[in-house]
Order: sequence, then C-alpha cells, then structure tokens
Amino acid sequence: MTEIADVVIVGGGIVGASIAYHLVSQGCANVLVIERETSLGKGSTGKSMGGVRAQFSIPINIQMSLYSIPFYASFEEEVGHPSEYRPQGYMFVATNEAHTEYLRANYETQVDLGLKTVRMLSVDDIASMYPQLRSDDIVGGSFCSTDGFVDPYSVMVGFMTWATDHGAELWRGTHLTGMKRDERGGVVGVETSRGYVATRIVINAAGAWAAEVAKMVDVDLPVQPLRRMLVPTEPFDQFPHTAPMIVDMSTGFHFRPEGRGFLLAWNDPEETPGFKTNFDDAFIEKILGLAAGRVPVFENLAVNPKRAWAGLYEMTPDHHPILGQVADVPGFYLANGFSGHGVMHAPATGKILSDLILRGSTDLVDVRLLSFERFAEDRCIEEAVVL
Repeated sequence: MTEIADVVIVGGGIVGASIAYHLVSQGCANVLVIERETSLGKGSTGKSMGGVRAQFSIPINIQMSLYSIPFYASFEEEVGHPSEYRPQGYMFVATNEAHTEYLRANYETQVDLGLKTVRMLSVDDIASMYPQLRSDDIVGGSFCSTDGFVDPYSVMVGFMTWATDHGAELWRGTHLTGMKRDERGGVVGVETSRGYVATRIVINAAGAWAAEVAKMVDVDLPVQPLRRMLVPTEPFDQFPHTAPMIVDMSTGFHFRPEGRGFLLAWNDPEETPGFKTNFDDAFIEKILGLAAGRVPVFENLAVNPKRAWAGLYEMTPDHHPILGQVADVPGFYLANGFSGHGVMHAPATGKILSDLILRGSTDLVDVRLLSFERFAEDRCIEEAVVL
C-alpha cells in the first residue's frame, strides 16, 4: 500500500520538530517526519550553543524572538518536557561610539515592538556588574534579562515526543531519494529508502544539507554550510556563573557559563564554507587570546581540546532564514538558512510554517520578507551582528 501523509517534513532537528509540533497542535495529525540519522540531534541541533535573544536590530528577528522566548519559558508546561531555559541575559559590550549608537537604535526598535526587559548600560554599569571584565576601552552596552540559554537537544526531544504522541510519525534512518511532481510542477509525493509516500506538502527542514533537498525539485537554494567551533573550559570559579552571554562587539568573541566552566565562541572570519565538522586545534590559541583580552582572569583558563567540538551553520547570503512556499513549486516549503539562529527562532518557525500551511497566512511576521524569491528580487535583509 502507498503511504499517504498530509505533510512530510524532511529533517528531524529542532526546526523540523517544532514544525511537527505546531502542525499537530493545530489539528494536522497526519504528519510524517523523515530523519536520515538513526537518532535525532546529530546535525546542528546537538552542537548548538543554545543562546536565545531578542536583542536584534531588524524587526522581523525581534518579532520571532518575542514569540520564541516566552514559548521556551513555558515550554515544560505546554509540551511536558524541559527546555532548560535560563534567563541569565545577553550583554553586548561596545568599545566605540558607532557600536553604542547601533545598540541605542536597536533598543528603541526593541522597546517599540514590546520588549520590556532590555536596557542600555553605561561603562560604570558594566564595570560594577562584572569588574573582572577589562573596561578601560568600553564606552557602553546593552542588556536584556529575558535573553538567555536553552538546551537545544532537550527542546528537540520535547517537540518531537509531543508530536509523535499526538499522531505524527517519525521515520528514523530514512533517506529522501527524490520527489515526484505533477504537470504543473507541484509536489505529489516523495521517494524514500523506505518507499514512496504520497503527499501534497513537503517541508525542507534539512539544515546545512537543505540545498541538496531543494535540488530534487530543481530549486537552487542559496544555503551553504559554515563550520562554527565551540570551546568548553575546565571548571573555573574566578568569574560568576550567574553571568549572561557576554558579547565583545570589538572582536565578536562571546561566552557564557556552562556547567562549572564556561563555553567560548567566536566566528573566525577566515573560515570558509564546506561540510567541515572536525575541530581545528589551532582555534584554541586564537579564542583564548580573545578571551584573555576581554577577561584578564581568563588567562588562567584550562581547556581540553578533546572536549571542544565543531558544528555547522546553514548560511544564506543575507544571514536570514528562508521561510515559506517556493512560488514555482506548489507544495514545497522552506524552513532553511537560519545562519546561527535556528535554535532561538525554532518555536516561531514552527508557528509560521504551520500557519502558512493550514491557514495560508501568518500574523506573526511579514513572511514575504523571508521568502525565497527575495534574492532574485534584490530584497536582502541586513542585520549587523551575526553570532
């Protein structure tokens, strides 16, 4: 017998799991999720830093965060599984007036859109909050107390468990091998390593591998993988573990508490696109130099290279996601290219995609701004700070 699904989701990471949850919770139970790995979270989800923030400059990002962060705060109540949301905040530290003006303009936009927990900081504020920071070059900053961190793996499991408990089906260890289209170009089914599935709706949630899926319907999707490396430290007690994610805008170096130590991150500008998931030991010297430059006591940090890891961002030309149906391929929807924001915006993405599929529109954001067609129409979005 031919399998039939109302919706097929390709990819069982945090984005695909959120879409499955939102579809099922809105009454669409005949959902099939195809995951090529035998266990979930082996792509970008399990390697994410887990930061969530509403401190953006672009309204659409702020709006997605204003849905997602409260969702994470009430996740266990709604989904029955912990998100491990910790509202310790994000603090941006500026070392020149241009960055301060950027943060001030962002603050005004954030407040206008309803964010109530963000405030501007003076250098004295920052120095009194965290005297361990080198502050002689700091001119100001911003802080939002409801920003923070979640456990991406736990969130993914929570979304997927709820969805499958309420009617969705998950095929693990299953490869998508092709898609079938009708004479109008619309999707009518998918070919998989477990057989054919008839469906009129396919959602591409394949993360860094999304372009391969899109090629199956002759769509040239501008999503490239980019390695992002993270370095956890050994236990360290010379900096408060109640600290927020602290972002040094002069270098892009940022860090947050993790266990009894800290998790260090930096987007190396010399990194080139590609499916590189090996950790480069030379990165440790680079990031420890940046760490000690902003936090002098971090000169004493100990790290074990064997505990460091690398994951993949799924980058688009304007560092913003591609959401919605491809106009030339009816029934083929995209949820791709989050460029480092897939975890923090996963709840909003699930809501947006389920709205588009079940209602034909969404009132959460102006989703046309994130359409696939924006690249051909020269409507790229600019967000200055990409972490």
